Amino acid sequence: QVQLVESGGGLVQAGGSLRLSCAASGRTISSAAMGWFRQAPGKEREFVAAVSSSGGYTNYADSVKGRFTISRDNAKNTMHLQMNSLKYEDTAVYYCAVDFDNRWLPKDIDVWGQGTQVTVSS
Repeated sequence: QVQLVESGGGLVQAGGSLRLSCAASGRTISSAAMGWFRQAPGKEREFVAAVSSSGGYTNYADSVKGRFTISRDNAKNTMHLQMNSLKYEDTAVYYCAVDFDNRWLPKDIDVWGQGTQVTVSS
């Protein structure tokens, strides 16, 4: 069974940067697309970014384009999200995800990580 563990969250000032990591264990996920969602208090979970199994294709939510970069290392079964120029509005719990059918809707996600808190102060 695939398990996902996020790390790298924390508290940063607006304009700062964080790098999130997601490590997969229990089974290789090199054949599946991976991505990130986030959820702020009182809000629905929203898509942030995704990367194809090969790492050659990426997709980003409009709110993070130009600021966030997603990547993966299949040899290590890891995925990363480089977050630059952080805004207060980026504050949320960030979740690593695997989606075998590549639809990237919250209800269709096959495996979720436990989440890591990102807090951006103004």
